[in-house]
Amino acid sequence: MVELRHLRTLAALRDTGSLVEAAERVFLTQSALSHQIKDLEERLKCSLFIRKTKPICFTSAGQRILALADGVLPMIRNAERDIARLAGGETGRLHMSIECHSCFQWLMPTIDRFRENWPEVEMDMASGFNFSPLPALARGELDLVISSDPQPINGIAYQPLFAYEILLAVSNQHPFARKTHIDPEDLQPETLICYPVDRNRLDIFTRFLDPADIDPQIRTAEMTVMMMQLVASGRGVCALPNWVLSEYLERKYITACQLGNKGVWSTLYAAIREDQREAEFIRDFLDTARETSFNTLNGIRATPKN
Repeated sequence: MVELRHLRTLAALRDTGSLVEAAERVFLTQSALSHQIKDLEERLKCSLFIRKTKPICFTSAGQRILALADGVLPMIRNAERDIARLAGGETGRLHMSIECHSCFQWLMPTIDRFRENWPEVEMDMASGFNFSPLPALARGELDLVISSDPQPINGIAYQPLFAYEILLAVSNQHPFARKTHIDPEDLQPETLICYPVDRNRLDIFTRFLDPADIDPQIRTAEMTVMMMQLVASGRGVCALPNWVLSEYLERKYITACQLGNKGVWSTLYAAIREDQREAEFIRDFLDTARETSFNTLNGIRATPKN
């Protein structure tokens, strides 16, 4: 009566606390997810959670199904991984590079989990602001690139990991801290602190400032913690992913502002070569990265897999 899809759906509902976000997590529409849960409740002849409660409150039956999910889903994942090894996919190379310069809070736990499950895969990492990883990926020098700036390159496929909102970090005393949102022209007189990369690779320019023909003064910093120090001391503002800013916001070190009246959202991708798209260890790394991200980061959304 209870199927794997039910376990995944209820686990997503518990982890997200929202029907909308749970539907995104399991790649269903909200109506399809609601129908699936209703169907399971009719099969079991009981309710699984109490409607219209925040946070979502599961019934005793729902909690029992969740306990089943916590036991079964990891076993299924491990079995699939073992079968992939038996099929000859346990060895390989995974040399990667990071264009997202604040990825380490979710990437390092991902790598730790992956190493435990694929000890025979050779791993290495290259980084640096003056390095062009996507052409190196196409040449076969790398096997995976983490990037929010997909480029059309023959033989390269982009797999979405998660979507995130770009926020503007300002000092707590900045006039922006009292605004509901920031318009592009508000940034014209400001000093914008950025990583030292081409501006055409930064969403704050390509999706917010450039369309409005706004060109603020630029200051660069290589480390996120230095950017935050500059912002907190009133020496500029910077645009970063919401999950990067979360720890600084929790400590009330800075204030974050929404960009535009609808916000600016972007997607983080893993770029791989087409010829490795079906490699089991590559697919498992991507699944592990997604799972770890949603268990680690705040404010991100699921995106459909390619």
